[in-house]
Amino acid sequence: MGARGSMSLSGGGQRESPDVLAWNTPRRLSSASFGRSGLAQVPYCPVPLSLGDMIPGRLSSARPWTMLEGIMRGAVRTPAGLRLSRLLPQQGHPRPLSMGCVDCTKHREPPGKKPLSEKKLKKHFVDCRRVLVRGGGGGSGMSCFHSEPRKEFGGPDGGDGGSGGHVILRVDRQVKSLSSVRSQYQGFSGEDGGSKNCSGRGGAALYIRVPVGTLVKEGDKVIADLSCPGDEYIAAHGGAGGKGNRFFLANDNRAPVTCTPGEPGQERVLHLELKTVAHAGMVGFPNAGKSSLLRVISNAKPAVASYPFTTLKPHVGIVHYADHQQLAVADIPGIIQGAHQNRGLGLSFLRHLERCRFLLFVVDLALPEPWTQLEHLKYELEKYKEGLSSRPHVVIGNKIDLPQARAHLAPLQAHLGQEVIALSALTGENLEQLLLHLKVLYDAYVEAELGQGCQPLRW
Repeated sequence: MGARGSMSLSGGGQRESPDVLAWNTPRRLSSASFGRSGLAQVPYCPVPLSLGDMIPGRLSSARPWTMLEGIMRGAVRTPAGLRLSRLLPQQGHPRPLSMGCVDCTKHREPPGKKPLSEKKLKKHFVDCRRVLVRGGGGGSGMSCFHSEPRKEFGGPDGGDGGSGGHVILRVDRQVKSLSSVRSQYQGFSGEDGGSKNCSGRGGAALYIRVPVGTLVKEGDKVIADLSCPGDEYIAAHGGAGGKGNRFFLANDNRAPVTCTPGEPGQERVLHLELKTVAHAGMVGFPNAGKSSLLRVISNAKPAVASYPFTTLKPHVGIVHYADHQQLAVADIPGIIQGAHQNRGLGLSFLRHLERCRFLLFVVDLALPEPWTQLEHLKYELEKYKEGLSSRPHVVIGNKIDLPQARAHLAPLQAHLGQEVIALSALTGENLEQLLLHLKVLYDAYVEAELGQGCQPLRW
């Protein structure tokens, strides 16, 4: 085995040629082996080489891409007859050489669900939410003494801790639902006190955005009614900060060591209920054409179909007039008999009518005896809240484009003894009369609010 021309056995049991053995044997390169460019002149090897044949055994434990990067930087110049593609492993998509996987993990996003945008949150309408709120805890006080050269008795200089942040409910007009409100909120805690009489920083206030018309309850008691834009309510107070030993300095105690910890924040369980705030509320039985009528008179786009209970959440549309006045009309989901007893989610739908200033009763003229629809609707409203059915209202007879509807119009007016606005949401017939009547009801509401010294609702 010591002779240069002898054959050697590889790990697989095959014999290597003398040329390959000479290639794998490390030897010192002389100055004559370097060309003008300073690169080592490697002898041409007619045998196809692999990546393991080119690299010495002491480097075989390193990563192949790391070693190949060093070779590519000028350690070896390949002969003209040997292509570099024969030395590299074949890959479908070439990638740049790197020393590790740090670059791959640098831009990797943490796992988890992405937050929904406000546009998607509007599709998930929520009008009731249970929230656990905790105020931020106060910071602890510091117990330390002043230290200074040539001053033996510096005295106490421990600062007080910062107060915890409050959790505040704030009305935002851009929020239309309680879907963005989480189930738990924790306020920001205050920082601890420091030396040199430095007090800790107080915790910042945490604001929760809620829509206009949010009712705050604790148990069965109503504690706040957020019905105007910009209204705020402190849902949970932050804890007070602790006192440092400087606070306990007295004539009879010149070196106090006492300090107090911060107090925990207030913890409460609140129930948030949303009652839609609008000028007019449309009331009717399922499949009476309320959503179709709202799509015609405003830019709202509620779902419309030929089956009942298509609308499961209130929709608010804005009616624009020539004098730049805006009137909000709410489409309340269909009410059935026994709604005041919570049949068909009646209580969830009826509570949105409490804040409507006047009502629009929509009856289906295609059904026989349409006046019975109005009687049942007023009965359900009166059972839910006394005086709700006696608010200013107008009766709308929809689907006048059908032949049987025109035959039921005259008996309806004779039975009620008042004007009925007959129209068609499908063809747009007689919509102008409805818009003019809405303007009359709105002007009467504004005049009544100003006469009482109150500010009318503006959109």
